[in-house]
Amino acid sequence: MSSFLRPADADEPSPLTVVPDHSAYRPVSCHLAITPPVSVVIPAMNEAANLPYVFRTLPDWIHEVVLVDGNSTDDTVRVARELWPGVTVVTQRGRGKGDALISGFAACTGEIIVMVDADGSADGREIVSYVSALVSGADFAKGSRFANGGGTDDMTPVRRLGNRVLTAVVNLKFGARYTDLCYGYNAFWRHCLDRIALDCAGFEVETLMNIRVVKAGLRVQEIPSHEYIRIHGASNLRAVRDGLRVLRVILRERGARRKPAARPALIAGDVR
Repeated sequence: MSSFLRPADADEPSPLTVVPDHSAYRPVSCHLAITPPVSVVIPAMNEAANLPYVFRTLPDWIHEVVLVDGNSTDDTVRVARELWPGVTVVTQRGRGKGDALISGFAACTGEIIVMVDADGSADGREIVSYVSALVSGADFAKGSRFANGGGTDDMTPVRRLGNRVLTAVVNLKFGARYTDLCYGYNAFWRHCLDRIALDCAGFEVETLMNIRVVKAGLRVQEIPSHEYIRIHGASNLRAVRDGLRVLRVILRERGARRKPAARPALIAGDVR
């Protein structure tokens, strides 16, 4: 893993600073520059109306955007290419958010991978907080709407209660200290995929990741994040159905003893 932090306004490196070719640095802010390339994965199906907001908030210093198209019937792919000409488009062969993310992860070339939803609920300007946590020593930067400084505009009382209960169960059963379980805004070093080998297709993939990073002994840091209301369209999330799927994942993982598996090759989608 090659990760370097250096104040952007520093004239000379300190004796303890490792400084490669300066052209490798990506200015993140006036105080921070990084060398690891950052890939942003966006699973999308019929999100053409929301993509302008999503792409507008993405920082220009990221290495690449990987859009996983779930066989959209609208102009999702065309809009994405107009907004980000260098976007990598992966056509999803299977179905479900988990399947889409696995396809997107396999297509990434960056050392850091960031997961962002395509409905406009996530603010891409928060990516700097996730990346800062990773280059400072974390393996997995987990977004939380309920950490100090976070928030949500898009959670019903039923979903809030369900998330709280499921979070408590995971904390109890796996020794985690999460404040939020079912949230899809996360970032991690690509090498973590070798330790958590994902194998589920639905919304429960986020819970599976959160459990397996703890089981693998990876360093996790929660990042306060604000979730906004979906801008256009209707969510495919169903509180009771998906809550039960999350619970099944928790129960399955509690009794499973897994060996690390290799990161999957790009077989779940076609890159275009």
